[in-house]
Amino acid sequence: MATMTTTNLNINGTDRAVETEHDPDDLPLLWALRDNLGMTGTKYGCGAALCGACTVHVDGAPVRACVTPISAVVGTRITTIEGLDGPVGKAIQSAWRELDVAQCGYCQSGQIMTAVALLAAVPAPTDTDIDMAMDGNVCRCATYVRIRAAIHRAAETLKG
Repeated sequence: MATMTTTNLNINGTDRAVETEHDPDDLPLLWALRDNLGMTGTKYGCGAALCGACTVHVDGAPVRACVTPISAVVGTRITTIEGLDGPVGKAIQSAWRELDVAQCGYCQSGQIMTAVALLAAVPAPTDTDIDMAMDGNVCRCATYVRIRAAIHRAAETLKG
């Protein structure tokens, strides 16, 4: 009989208990979100932090949930695509819709989370800023030009 472990995490502003048979040092945040809590907006892509599909925010910074053990995020604020809010999040999501960024959509939650972190840190990013921040977020549909345009659109919206 396996021993259950409970790890308390703050996800999208709510304290959540993750009960698992796994050691908290060995359970990636991605699987706690998807399998234990049923939050499927954060996607599994590569499992090696190379594609960006699993990007969430930990205390406002983009983090790859597929390689981040839950033990490393205890006591932090985790934000997933389901909890994305605020002016920057709304501006990015609106620009994404207006410019029809998503094709298949699989990578988009990770792309959006990374774009929001960029605009929160750099309100008027250049193309180089965008390319550097978004590097490592893979889009198999190659919507990179629309992603960059949407980030610029959101920056303009936020500027007023």
